[in-house]
Amino acid sequence: MPDAITELNGDIRNKLVAGGTNINDLLKYFITKADKLVDINPIKDFNSIFRLENGGVRLGALHTNADTAYDPIIEECYPLLSKAILAGASAQIRNMATNGGNLLQRTRCYYFYDINTPCNKRDPGSGCSAINGYNRIHAILGQSESCIAVFPSDMCVALAALDAVVNIDGPEGERTLPFADFHRIPGDTPHIDNNLTYGEIISGIDIPKKGFEKNYSYLKLRDRSSYSFALVSVATALDIEDSTIKEARIALGGVAHKPWRVIEAEDFLKEKQPSRENFAIAADIILEGAKGYKHNSFKIELAKRAIIRNCIMALNPETQRPGAKPSL
Repeated sequence: MPDAITELNGDIRNKLVAGGTNINDLLKYFITKADKLVDINPIKDFNSIFRLENGGVRLGALHTNADTAYDPIIEECYPLLSKAILAGASAQIRNMATNGGNLLQRTRCYYFYDINTPCNKRDPGSGCSAINGYNRIHAILGQSESCIAVFPSDMCVALAALDAVVNIDGPEGERTLPFADFHRIPGDTPHIDNNLTYGEIISGIDIPKKGFEKNYSYLKLRDRSSYSFALVSVATALDIEDSTIKEARIALGGVAHKPWRVIEAEDFLKEKQPSRENFAIAADIILEGAKGYKHNSFKIELAKRAIIRNCIMALNPETQRPGAKPSL
């Protein structure tokens, strides 16, 4: 790892590359520039999945999305994560994309990719073309007057629900960040996607022992079922005993600048019956303050229905088989 940091030479024009599935597009469309690309794939310590002493699991940052989704530990103990990963991108991209890179991918906002239009995320201070433009895929939560772009990852929605922790290496040594603190809402600095500092590298992602393997569901609503980003996605994990919810986790994707969780909604569900009515109240809490624009106001109602539906699906994960219907 120190060799990779040294190769950057402290120059922000030099970039790190692993799978390259996002940075290649950014370079191709002149959204970012790089005088030098530093290949970090030779860092073998970052390319594995293994059990931790506390019973949790560490995902190596350089392990591919495909190998992570099909890893026996992940499939058995964290099926929510496996399903979320397999809902993203295409098989070819998952074979190349890395876990660390998934956390660092940038928005797919149309205007971010069009260098001929103003975009505060690409060119700070230039304006946000999406607010008064075609904003069908854009944010309904956590947005600002500077940016209404959304974060595109599926994997990260599940990691948010599972209370993951990000391990970081850098010039100042090692540190960790709770997953909830890794990504940022736009505020007036939408060009800063996360709380990494320059020269730092994600070394791995830790997932706690509790995987909610009995009651979970991942739902992705999109314009087409093949290789399309979410309009709304929901990761739900429930711990149920004697027909009572002991713990609930609900995270949304496709609606904000980061995976979106509202702890108050999860707290509301504790000690409640797993009913459609209670899930609807939780959905209202999650979506409190949601704001739509000319073309995406439909996402508010879509998100509410998705939350309710996905919570019901989590009661019986078998309902997630193709063609199956929720039982409640």
